[in-house]
Amino acid sequence: MAQKQDIFTLLGGKVRIKRGRYNPTSDAVWLAAFCPTKVKTALEVGIGTGGASLCLLTHNPKLSITGVDISSEMLTECKENADLNNAKLELINADIMTWRTNKTFDLVFSNPPYFKGTPAKHNAHHNIDLTAWVKKSIARVKPRGYFCAISDTNVLDEVVSEMHKHCGDIKIFPLFGAKNTAERIIIQGRLGTHGGTTLYSGLKMNEESILRVGLTIETLLSRLNKI
Repeated sequence: MAQKQDIFTLLGGKVRIKRGRYNPTSDAVWLAAFCPTKVKTALEVGIGTGGASLCLLTHNPKLSITGVDISSEMLTECKENADLNNAKLELINADIMTWRTNKTFDLVFSNPPYFKGTPAKHNAHHNIDLTAWVKKSIARVKPRGYFCAISDTNVLDEVVSEMHKHCGDIKIFPLFGAKNTAERIIIQGRLGTHGGTTLYSGLKMNEESILRVGLTIETLLSRLNKI
């Protein structure tokens, strides 16, 4: 991520973000890289300042993305980031736990707020019921649509156990830092299908072809002859 005054970039400059209340990390890039691209509509639950959605739009420019977030301040910054990238996002100020809507989407994706402890100043969800968050998110997926999330490994069981009730064809992709154990897990499932679970060997979290070149994980693995 290169810094230029009050702007920093993702995907080697393809996405520009104003430095502000919450600055997207590489988690946003990895989440977008694992989402299926052959979809028309998507919902990001907890869109924050828009990092993951804006990265996903670089992989699928024709995608129609809706973002929901509890923080109006975050959504204001998200709108600024969307404008900075000449991107169009539909933004909704709501709590996924109580949001009343009949809308469903081909893809729902999220970086769930798994953090336990003192809430951060940027007014994001913390200390939530992660199982309920995943359930509410999956409720917005169309039949045979996709749910995709990135999470810390210590809450993987909460995410996967709820996904397994609703989804098949679950894919689990670990990300490794300096240690030999995974630090993050990206998970994808398909609503209403019954295929088994695939566990990938994973990649290093600093993989430049994802973070800077801007490849999707599927494209990279295809080039490496690993799928």
